[in-house]
Amino acid sequence: MTIPNSDFMIEDGVCAFPSTPEEEKRIVSELKNESENNLKEGNLYFVISKRWYTSWQKYVEQSTNKFLSEELLVEGEDYDLVPQEVWKRLVEWYNGGPPIARKLICQGFYSRSYSVEVYPLCLMLTDGRDESRTAIRLGKQASIRELYEKVCAITGVAQEKAHIWDYFGKRKAGLLDPSSNKSLEESRLQMDQDVLLEVDGLSSSQSAMSSAGNELALVPLEPSRSRVTIAGGPTLSNGHPTTSKFSLFPRITSEDDGCDSLSILGKGEKGGLAGLSNLGNTCFMNSALQCLAHTPQIVEYFLQDYSDDINRDNPLGMCGELAIAFGDLLKKLWSSGRNAVAPRSFKTKLARFAPQFSGYNQHDSQELLAFLLDGLHEDLNKVKRKPYIELKDSDSRPDDEVAEELWNYHKARNDSVIVNVCQGQYKSTLVCPVCGKISITFDPFMYLSLPLPSTLTRPMTVTLFYCDGSHLPMPYTVTVPKHGSCRDLITALGTACCLADDESLLLAEVYDHKIFRYFENPLESLSVIKDDEHIVAYRLNQMQKGSGKAKLEILHGGQERAILESVKGRDVKLFGTPFVRYVNTEPLSGTDIDAVISGFLSPLHRVHASSKIHSGSDNGHLPDAVADETSGSLSSPDTEVDDASDRELSFRIFLTDERGSNFKPLQSESSVSTSDVTRVLVEWNESEHEKYDSSYLSDLPEVYKTSFSAKKTRQEAISLFSCLEAFLAEEPLGPDDMWFCPSCKEHRQANKKLDLWKLPDILVFHLKRFTYSRYLKNKIDTFVNFPIHDLDLSKYVKNKNGQSYLYELYAVSNHYGGLGGGHYTAYAKLIDDNKWYHFDDSHVSSVNESEIKNSAAYVLFYRRARSETETETAEMSKTDMD
Repeated sequence: MTIPNSDFMIEDGVCAFPSTPEEEKRIVSELKNESENNLKEGNLYFVISKRWYTSWQKYVEQSTNKFLSEELLVEGEDYDLVPQEVWKRLVEWYNGGPPIARKLICQGFYSRSYSVEVYPLCLMLTDGRDESRTAIRLGKQASIRELYEKVCAITGVAQEKAHIWDYFGKRKAGLLDPSSNKSLEESRLQMDQDVLLEVDGLSSSQSAMSSAGNELALVPLEPSRSRVTIAGGPTLSNGHPTTSKFSLFPRITSEDDGCDSLSILGKGEKGGLAGLSNLGNTCFMNSALQCLAHTPQIVEYFLQDYSDDINRDNPLGMCGELAIAFGDLLKKLWSSGRNAVAPRSFKTKLARFAPQFSGYNQHDSQELLAFLLDGLHEDLNKVKRKPYIELKDSDSRPDDEVAEELWNYHKARNDSVIVNVCQGQYKSTLVCPVCGKISITFDPFMYLSLPLPSTLTRPMTVTLFYCDGSHLPMPYTVTVPKHGSCRDLITALGTACCLADDESLLLAEVYDHKIFRYFENPLESLSVIKDDEHIVAYRLNQMQKGSGKAKLEILHGGQERAILESVKGRDVKLFGTPFVRYVNTEPLSGTDIDAVISGFLSPLHRVHASSKIHSGSDNGHLPDAVADETSGSLSSPDTEVDDASDRELSFRIFLTDERGSNFKPLQSESSVSTSDVTRVLVEWNESEHEKYDSSYLSDLPEVYKTSFSAKKTRQEAISLFSCLEAFLAEEPLGPDDMWFCPSCKEHRQANKKLDLWKLPDILVFHLKRFTYSRYLKNKIDTFVNFPIHDLDLSKYVKNKNGQSYLYELYAVSNHYGGLGGGHYTAYAKLIDDNKWYHFDDSHVSSVNESEIKNSAAYVLFYRRARSETETETAEMSKTDMD
């Protein structure tokens, strides 16, 4: 498909295109937003040429540098995914094809998330009758029953005679129930896994029988006894030479993982310089693995014999399989010289226990790291039976006493090399905003996820209306905490518009030219206000607002026929922004309401061109002459309207209901009984439009709107310390994370403050570059300036126990590019050589230290630098050993 000029895109005499490229962009954007707002399993997405789609983006953007890919489900560099309605519209405009439809599925056991299944699940079927192998392709959400139906249809076997086994690792792992509606994903079947077909009345092959016999083996499979140390030399395990023929773990050859064996490095070869082959969008995994593979304590542990630490009975672990697979991979990386290793076995194990990482979609290196560290800990937890420990109340005891007690409780249930090396402790303080109750806890952490300061706030645009008619409506854009409350927004607006002490603001959302809702609870979270909504604030005199006051809403309408001639309001077309003002609860006359309307409209009064209101003073303040001329009978919020009682009404006014379906005309002497909200409608005819400039009532700005033509610019650089300070800063909890106050006995949006208390030897910082909105996400390319040497965290740690809090950088996980279709690499330092290397999948190259700092840095790995005392002690110990 090509993008032709729109002037000859005519079919059967009718142009199949919208009138402009901008219109195409708008239509596609709206369709994508609609798709996002109606996510459900089974929705169709279509594969579309990446090259063509990029060309179309440039076409509709008129060669600007806007990247619409921020809203796309990008699946690599060769294609994109678009919702079904977008596909239909593009085909309607440009023809082409063929259609390649893929379904949206809900995936994962513990963390359910939506994803488009581009590649169906491929299972390798072994027919036990003749050992033939056939590829079976089904969706991950297909049931076991559907698997039986497809296998029997392909092989010609009657379903009642078929038995299909989970044949993972060429061993019978479990018989699959032919009547089960359990999905293939829930049954832990993953890409390229083997399944075995057995048929009643026919014996399986010798191979299948021998594999089944392995289930009865009395000697359990254990991690391989290491044949290399971290320095590359031979070692002994359990006092026996490594050449013993009684190996408890089979050697994995190049057929499986791309290297010949666990051979000892040749003389002069360096360990730790092997790359990892990309198995298909696995750069995220390779990046995280290389960082861990260059963590000295982790490498030293896994290159030795750790079989005694395997915990096969931990229900939170993976029966030791993940730790064994990870250990084997590390041995290959440190024994293969510069030969690249293909981590197939590790990925298979990973997908088996974390289905979200199965297949060949791109994922997040930090998410993989979080799962892997937690999984390794559970597989290596030396605590076989976790004791029940009843936590004591702090009872105003000193922090150091409570913190040490809770850390000991944690270690009594969690004891592994991961905890010892990677886990720290922070202090969490919660304060109830109502009763002031303070709760202090000390919790462990594996890594610190630091927000970038730019992600802690959000700009919000609100249009301000002056109830006294002294100013034109004026939009204000203010910056507020992202997880703040309406009080924060009102405070920011008050500062921006110079709100007086005796004034207040009433916030409301306008939808379809009506008041949709009010925000009168100052503690209500701002997260309920979306970027595409229209928010107004009515500036009120404090004397207007109080008990016994009712709201008067004034709507604007105009149509070809008079309102009374319309049928239940169907022909009434509302426009503009409603006026809102507090009124007394006693009945209002038509004259009273007319005066309120005149006051609101006074700044919109048209004057001759030379002194048009548009050219008034700053913030739309009316020149004195104009204000006097147009102020009418409502010159101030407290002005009475008695002097207007004898004249005819200036407008045709109708009393209406909440739905706007009934209208009752009001006369000057009419009496209106007020309720909590009284609604009236002003009928605008040609004379009103000539007298007042109604454009100020229309086109309310959205709360936040990204400019389609705005160029994506690099933000100002920030420091790692500012990110850490933002992480530790006090902030209110989110509306979905309310705290149950033991004093109030209710859930409260408490204020939370974090402090670092105990830091681990290996300290990992995750820079939160990705912000999420449903299944889409946005990346922040801000450059974060982080120290490579001498990261001093002393002032941030509350526990002053004399330990060194000086750290050195040794590895970085990088993310380049945009969303989904980006690329992960790693920088890692060989400690012994004091040199940095760049690990880009299978390609490994040396790199200057000055190149380590860049805006792609995503996860930072630091190790504790020894203090002078610790260094002297280590040197003395080494001398004694020599």
